[in-house]
Amino acid sequence: MASGILEAYVRDETTAEQNAEIRLMADMFSNIDKKISDLYDAMEKDALDHAGIPDSLTGPFVVATADYIGRLNKGEPFVMAPELSASSTITEYQGFIDSMAPVAHDEVDEIHARIISAIPDRLMTAIVYLRKMAPQETHDDEFERFLILEGTCTITIEDAGAFDLVPGSYLQIPLHKKHHVIVTSLFPCKILLQRVKVAA
Repeated sequence: MASGILEAYVRDETTAEQNAEIRLMADMFSNIDKKISDLYDAMEKDALDHAGIPDSLTGPFVVATADYIGRLNKGEPFVMAPELSASSTITEYQGFIDSMAPVAHDEVDEIHARIISAIPDRLMTAIVYLRKMAPQETHDDEFERFLILEGTCTITIEDAGAFDLVPGSYLQIPLHKKHHVIVTSLFPCKILLQRVKVAA
């Protein structure tokens, strides 16, 4: 199989019929499966090399995005996580949480992210592990929502004060407000994070 078609496949530029044929060939021939894996690795490295990473949040989300695209291209079914709200509970999202392999506490350097579902320019849902903190940031075009799954943290929002969060706590960050997260548990805080784009 020509490498050009495999490169198009990892860039999500092939048809559904081509995707099915490529997945079948990859299942049958280990060298094709390895070539696809190598192309994904190269794409992820290129994304990281050219990301111009400004802070500790961007890098993990570049890696998480490349991982998510790779999983979809390898046949993971797309299932959209529902929007978080003040009435959301951990139980409602348990199926999504269980679908992501857990990360051991000692595997978390600073921040580890794994995307559950995403629609570009609309909504992204991820599981995020924070060891100590997330740096200050401001969102002008998307709401950031948190549902704490494990551990505890304090989120401080400009003009609104500090919010101490425990498992089951929900918080939405207002637009245009500086905010940062400090982990208060002795182990990484595991968060269901959702970013929802503001309708134009």
